[in-house]
Amino acid sequence: MTEMTAGSLLALFVAVPLLSAGLSVIFRQRVVDRVLLVGVPVLAVAGAVALMLFHREVPVVATAIGSFEGGIAIPLVSDMLTALMLATTGLATAAAGWFLALTGEARLRFVPALALLLMTGVNGALLTGDLFNLFVFVEVMLLPSYALIAVTGTWRRLGLGRMFVIVNLVTSLILLMGVGLVYGSAGTVNLAALAGQAAEDPQVALAVTVVLVALAIKAGVVPVHGWLPRAYSGTSAGIMALFSALHTKVSVYAIFRIYFTTFEPGTTPAGASGAAGTSAPGSGMAETIAVVIAVVVLVTMVLGALGSLGEQRFRGVLAFQMVAGVGHILIGAAVASPMAVTAGLFYLVHHVITVASLLTTVGAVEHTYGTGVLGRLSGVMHRDRLAAVLVALGLLSLAGLPPTSGLWGKLGLGLAVAESGAGGPAWQAPVFLVAIVLSSLVTLVALQRLWGGSFAGAPLKRYWPAAPAGGRGGVRPLDSTVRIPPRLLGPGVVMMGVSVALFVFAGVLMPFIDSATAGLFDTGPYIEAVLP
Repeated sequence: MTEMTAGSLLALFVAVPLLSAGLSVIFRQRVVDRVLLVGVPVLAVAGAVALMLFHREVPVVATAIGSFEGGIAIPLVSDMLTALMLATTGLATAAAGWFLALTGEARLRFVPALALLLMTGVNGALLTGDLFNLFVFVEVMLLPSYALIAVTGTWRRLGLGRMFVIVNLVTSLILLMGVGLVYGSAGTVNLAALAGQAAEDPQVALAVTVVLVALAIKAGVVPVHGWLPRAYSGTSAGIMALFSALHTKVSVYAIFRIYFTTFEPGTTPAGASGAAGTSAPGSGMAETIAVVIAVVVLVTMVLGALGSLGEQRFRGVLAFQMVAGVGHILIGAAVASPMAVTAGLFYLVHHVITVASLLTTVGAVEHTYGTGVLGRLSGVMHRDRLAAVLVALGLLSLAGLPPTSGLWGKLGLGLAVAESGAGGPAWQAPVFLVAIVLSSLVTLVALQRLWGGSFAGAPLKRYWPAAPAGGRGGVRPLDSTVRIPPRLLGPGVVMMGVSVALFVFAGVLMPFIDSATAGLFDTGPYIEAVLP
């Protein structure tokens, strides 16, 4: 595949799910909906893997929509990081879509079409090289998300959905204001043209910071995280699996991309090598923002883990673990060393896969027994051994224990932080190491409590089956015939299998992540591809 051919095919990552959403609305056939809901994400994964292999030889490939001049055209750009994210989010979307089809939620009005529209926005946001079009694709993500909450929700979920809508509308306004400020201060919103400008110009730095703040809110960092656990755990398990893999992770990706392109942390600012005691005009602003990012990341890790201790629902605990996971991933941006970024990206892949497995498995438990409240699920391990094994492996992965990918994620972050002590601020390594250990210990306690209140304990004696017309049908005695259908555990089995495979074959993935990290630190090929 030539570079020109690869560039011209990038638009298919946006066009195929968009057209598939239209086909789902037109044909309204259950078989067609299921094929599209699962098949299109799988096709995207295949295309992303092909891109990853292609980027071993060609670092960056870009295409200008409409063939306008570089810097003016709407660019779609792919490098190793983009391809890695397309593969990871596509895999999680396929698992969530498969689960929605198994539970029957895919039969609800327009759910397959809405999920495919959400995927369209995600792929566009990952591929765009333009801040304004990042805003546009983020809105394309959000619009079907509002509808998915409404279509699959109860009256309680509609109330939580209203909060989700308000928070994201306000955040989108902040994002749009930030993009406008960037254009006003730099004269462009093209990322390649903005390379290094925030490190040199305080006005550009401040404008880009507004964009990063909006993305941080969407990612669910502390102290603007409260909406995420409430909104996500208030949806169904299938929709939560879809949102957890896409919304926060796209925001985290955008933070990495924008921060490392515009501020160029870890490199010497232009003009800093002049007379002794001088520095680039924007370096002081950049240093301040780096400290703020470090503080936010530290607090997000610890408070996200602590929040898990207070939850009484299984998916509520997982929602707070998502907040803590975002903090762990963003250690790469806070430390800004190649080793830290590599560890953060590996943790991102691990977290998406692990949480997708846990949410679909817990969703199967809720679908069968009618509740996800701790205590009411006592002793599930005595009835459903496969579900218990999947959940146990998932909890071990979140805690960073073998035989799952979580071990390499936590170990990599710890080693990266320790290594940063040689060249970073004196406080950085010890403080981050303490935060990682503390959050891991709190997570272990929270997950132990979660296991004891759901799968361990006395055998379950009653359950809350769904009524024929939907909703809950009341409490009933539990007999030996009630079991989780094995087919409902299929998505969880596949995703946990991927997690274990990442533990065993981590060395296969690491060269790709190393290449993705190199692309963030060396923006030369990115600029050359977008602005030839």
